[in-house]
Amino acid sequence: MEVILRTDIKGLGYKNDLVAVKPGYGRNYLIPQGFAVLATQSNKRILAENIKQAAHKAEKVKTEAEAIAAKLSSLTLEIKAKIGESGKIFGKVTTLQISDALANQGIQIDRKKISINVPVQTAGEFEAEVDLHREVKSNVKFVVVAE
Repeated sequence: MEVILRTDIKGLGYKNDLVAVKPGYGRNYLIPQGFAVLATQSNKRILAENIKQAAHKAEKVKTEAEAIAAKLSSLTLEIKAKIGESGKIFGKVTTLQISDALANQGIQIDRKKISINVPVQTAGEFEAEVDLHREVKSNVKFVVVAE
């Protein structure tokens, strides 16, 4: 079953992508939630026209994302956490904490666009991946320190 995505869905695709999904996933989840529409001929034509009209705006968004990526690559965040005597932290560092630290630096990024590949359970230096645009991804370094 082919559907046209209306929003970005992690692991599946980005807005206005034409993707093939299993029929149950499309019929029972994506379409009723408004995340996708069925890829009929008329919907494909509408999609092509929308992409054509939005090409200029998309280029501007991409250049803004590249500018933010340049800032992120040179930035090192400091995340404070409670650390025990053994060097392990209580709990773990989450994407919400990274998003808040970026907001303190003046960069607004939704926590859903940030992913930490390895679990952060000790103090030290780590990296998180930030998905700014479909073609622009960046890594941000962060250091976990004791509170």
